[in-house]
Amino acid sequence: MKKTLSLIFGLLFMLFAAFQYNDPDPEIWIPIYGVAAIACLMAYVGMARWWFLVAMAVLYLVAAVYQWPPVFEGFLFSEVGMRSMNIEMAREAGGLGICAAVMIVLAVLSRQPHSIRR
Repeated sequence: MKKTLSLIFGLLFMLFAAFQYNDPDPEIWIPIYGVAAIACLMAYVGMARWWFLVAMAVLYLVAAVYQWPPVFEGFLFSEVGMRSMNIEMAREAGGLGICAAVMIVLAVLSRQPHSIRR
């Protein structure tokens, strides 16, 4: 299960990084999602230790809390576009939260002992 999730989320984070190309601040968000993709691929090949993934999750979680908007107005765009920067900040915090959640799941899966085949 760890390999499957690592591969799926690694590819998704690469896609997220690619979507940031047209963002107003791609120099920030491409590396954020790129590092998450690299961590997932490290977990896929067995190079990521559980403590590394926990440290990544903590960093992403702290960043998500820091990025959280002063007034939460939702994550979605209205019909005429974004109503305020609070929506953009909430979406960015949500993306960081997704990164943190994936790192925690991979850390837990990395801690589980491998099954013994008989």
